[in-house]
Amino acid sequence: MSFNLRYASDQTPHSWAERRPVTRALLRREEPHLVGTQEGLYGQLKDIAADLPRRYDWIGTGRAGGSRDEFMAVFYDTERLTPAEFDHFWLSDQPSLIGSRSWGNTVIRMVTWIRFTDRRTGGALYHLNTHLDHQSQPSRERSAALITERLGALEADVPRVVTGDFNVPAHGNPVYDALLAGGGLTDTWDTAERRSKLYATFHGYKPLVPDGERIDWILASPGVRSRYAAVNTFSLDGQFPSDHLPVQAVLDL
Repeated sequence: MSFNLRYASDQTPHSWAERRPVTRALLRREEPHLVGTQEGLYGQLKDIAADLPRRYDWIGTGRAGGSRDEFMAVFYDTERLTPAEFDHFWLSDQPSLIGSRSWGNTVIRMVTWIRFTDRRTGGALYHLNTHLDHQSQPSRERSAALITERLGALEADVPRVVTGDFNVPAHGNPVYDALLAGGGLTDTWDTAERRSKLYATFHGYKPLVPDGERIDWILASPGVRSRYAAVNTFSLDGQFPSDHLPVQAVLDL
C-alpha cells in the first residue's frame, strides 16, 4: 500500500481526531504486509502503530531529522518481513545531508529505503518510499533522476518496489517516464491482472473523481507480478482517512 496520510492537524473538519478511527479501520481491514506512508508526523505515526495489530513495526525519520517534520515512514508486518538494512537520503544536491533541499524544492523532500527479507520464502526485497515536491516540476524531475541513480546501484537481481506520492499524474510526464524507462520499473496498475475502479487518488475531501489522475503509484521491477491493483475508497459515515485515497497492489515477487 502507498498511503499519503495527510499530516495530523487539530483543525476541523477532517482533524486527525476525526480521521484516526477511519485510518485504524482501513488498515485493520486490509492488513497489508507493507505500507509506504507520506506526510505522517511523529505523534500521528505512533498512533497508527498503536492502532495496528502488535505484529507490525515501522521505520522512518523526520525529513528535518529525528522526530521533526513529516516522515516517509514504512510500516511492515514482522511475521512476513524482516528488515536487513535501511537508510534515508534527501532529494537534493547533498543527498546524505539531513534536511537538505535544492532544485527548487518548496519543502524538504526525501526517500526512506529498506532491504527486507521475506520470512516465508527467504527472498530479498528493496522498498523505496518517497514524496516528491508539490509545486516544482524541475525538482520532481531531478528527484526522479536521483532515485533512478540510486535504484541502479542496488543489487540487480533483487526485486524492488517504489511507493510514493509523486504529485504528477501517471503517463505523459517526464517524472513518470524517467522512473519507468530510466529506473527500469513497471507501473503495477498498468500491469495488474485485475483492477478496481479508477478514481483520482487526490480528492481533497471533495466528491471522488472517476477515471481521474493517479498521482500516487506503486512501481516495481519487471519481474514482479501484479495480481491485483486497487484505489481504496474506504470511508466511515462520510469521513475519509485522508485527502488521498490509498493505492494497493497484490504482488508476487
